[in-house]
Amino acid sequence: MPTCRKVLLVLVYAALASTLAAQVQDYPARSITLVVPFPAGGGVDSMGRIVADQLTLAFGQQVVVENRGGAAGVIGTRAAAKAAPDGYTLVMSTSGTTTINPSLYANPGYDPLKDFVPIGLVAATPIVVMTHPSLPAGSLAELIALAKAEPGKFDIGTPPPGTENYLAAELFKVATGVDMTIVAYKGTGPLTNDLVGGHVKVGFNTIAPALGQIQSGALRAIAVAGRARSRLLPDVPTFIEAGLPGFEAVVRYGLLAPAGTPRPIIERLNAELRMMVQSDATAQRIAAAGGEPLATTPDEYAADIARDQAKWGALIKKLGLRVE
Repeated sequence: MPTCRKVLLVLVYAALASTLAAQVQDYPARSITLVVPFPAGGGVDSMGRIVADQLTLAFGQQVVVENRGGAAGVIGTRAAAKAAPDGYTLVMSTSGTTTINPSLYANPGYDPLKDFVPIGLVAATPIVVMTHPSLPAGSLAELIALAKAEPGKFDIGTPPPGTENYLAAELFKVATGVDMTIVAYKGTGPLTNDLVGGHVKVGFNTIAPALGQIQSGALRAIAVAGRARSRLLPDVPTFIEAGLPGFEAVVRYGLLAPAGTPRPIIERLNAELRMMVQSDATAQRIAAAGGEPLATTPDEYAADIARDQAKWGALIKKLGLRVE
């Protein structure tokens, strides 16, 4: 290579490095868009707005929530993957969009570990088995016995395929051998309404939309699918305690950035997330949304995604649930 060309390339690389360093040092210099790939009013939206509010306070720049719902989070997440990798477009993720959709859909249009950089987890909430009080089953063992005594009689209400709730119900059927039909709702709101009305007797739901009804006795929570009991439902046993070893189905909420986003920006965002979830005020908001604070490094979040992808991918393949 001619010397003059080498010198020119060195100068170009130096200029690019200098520009990148300046961008990172000044970050954020303008407003940030946080894509929430679900409609307003749901659990992911609630978590996204908590994150947006806290990052706005931390950065002194507005973090604007942009709801882009559809296809169990695929549409909004796919769009975010194509954004400029400059730290000014982030996406609120769930374990559904990161660990289920890539296996469930033949062409979701993104790979969470190739098209994104994990920033960190924010919170987690376990799937909870809820029943209408008229159902004569006050425990998970009684529910299983009832379903086996009357095969095909009882339905399980869940949010749509592509959610942890839906796959948890499928996993439950496989693990227990019960003959129950899954009825998929558009979201946890309609599911909760039909549970309260007794139109469906059993639901694999999340805590937030049903906590008031559980506390009032309009619904009965009989098991949580976390590794430990939920602080919001301390009297409700886990699936493991109820006799299903290793059964875990937890919705995890996290933050991603498009692949290529500079590492210093990722680390800055991660540091803010970690401080955020350690705040008592933020923890209270997360609890009100049905979650429990959770802090990780970017690498820990990446490992979490890979681990759950393997778990849910194997179940999807076994049951032939893949959507072409």
